[in-house]
Amino acid sequence: MSKIRTLLVGTALAGSLAAGLTATPAQAATGAAQGSAISAQGAQGFTKHFFGPYYSRFGGGESFGGRSSFKGYWYNDHGRYWFFGDLTDRDHDREYSYVWFKWHDNSGSHVKVYKTFGGLHFDRFGGFRKSNGFDDFKIRVCEGDGKFDDCGSWGDAF
Repeated sequence: MSKIRTLLVGTALAGSLAAGLTATPAQAATGAAQGSAISAQGAQGFTKHFFGPYYSRFGGGESFGGRSSFKGYWYNDHGRYWFFGDLTDRDHDREYSYVWFKWHDNSGSHVKVYKTFGGLHFDRFGGFRKSNGFDDFKIRVCEGDGKFDDCGSWGDAF
């Protein structure tokens, strides 16, 4: 059921991006088409900086193909840093996959962790500013019953 839902969401996203790319200037002036065109143009106007994949550690006799992974990219939009990526559980063993985000700015270090049984997409995570001291962004992937199980090392994404 989860795979069908993911496929439908991906198809809808691809269709909306295609509609935004093919919109003429007259169509872009209308409400829905304008939003699609702006987001499509925005994504094209920035340099994407790719990172990963980062993997969970081997555990429970898993092969490399059974490890969870995260890969993505970031870009700078008018002084804000936005992060995108996908957490993937490659063996579908009904154990959670976790992704940890750790960043640093003027107010210290911050950590967020997310979990899933399958895949998880991150779209425009962050909005960090260098003017607020943002200077580091790291990612770690884990897999198991708890968020500290079979964790890979921290990967430097920024």
